[in-house]
Amino acid sequence: MDDVKSKITKTLQNPDNQKVMRHEDFVAGISKGMAILDCFGPERHRLNISIAAEKTGMTRAAARRHLLTLEYLGYLEFDGHYYYLSPKILKFSGAYLSGAQLPKICQPLLNLLTNQTSLIYSVMVLDGYEAITIARSAAHQQTDRVNPYGLHLGNRLPAHATSAGKILLAQLEPDEQIQWLEKYPLKRLTKYSCTNNQDFMKLLAEIKEQDWCYSSEEHELGVHALAVPIHNPKGQVIAALNIVSPTMRTTKEYLVEQILPLLQETARELRNVI
Repeated sequence: MDDVKSKITKTLQNPDNQKVMRHEDFVAGISKGMAILDCFGPERHRLNISIAAEKTGMTRAAARRHLLTLEYLGYLEFDGHYYYLSPKILKFSGAYLSGAQLPKICQPLLNLLTNQTSLIYSVMVLDGYEAITIARSAAHQQTDRVNPYGLHLGNRLPAHATSAGKILLAQLEPDEQIQWLEKYPLKRLTKYSCTNNQDFMKLLAEIKEQDWCYSSEEHELGVHALAVPIHNPKGQVIAALNIVSPTMRTTKEYLVEQILPLLQETARELRNVI
């Protein structure tokens, strides 16, 4: 019996990406360090020991040690009261963007779309609660200085309130969508944001059926967007291609009638070269 027990290997499963690994291979120190870094974001640029401990569930002593270690390694800076990210953290995003295949392949096609229409196009992927911009284009003579989502690489936006995010969520199985909603409750960002789970699930089913998504002012007033899925050769959705525009510049009819065919054609081209 003891021999049988000794052969049972404990495993861990990441609820976000479903990755599985042996418990004995898991390095808790790395996990805790990354948890500290995950605390930073658009709404939280600085941390002190108390905030870090609260957000990660660590003791104050443990949070202090991890903050000090990250500062020592050069990933954080300290002003005497708060810790904040240092430029060194950008080496990871730079390495991804310069080495990943998808952004490189997408960029020329995004530029072509911009040259044809003078609108802004992005490619986004899903990461937990957010959709992340991994490639984007901008009009050479861009005069609309609003700050719509998708304007810069690495931008992270709530998936439920963006066209690209909803396209990606629509590809999940219903039980996966339910799990996502349980983990990430829908937040009201504008008066147009959907906050009802049943309505949102119904919307995702409609999006999957039509294979494109239009979103208007759900994340930011005065901005609307249109997105289509990007498939790999196996038919799996790996990203979303979207166009973002101020509502004062383009109408829904224009986006759907004139821009949607361009997005769909570009997505088909990408499927053949990814």
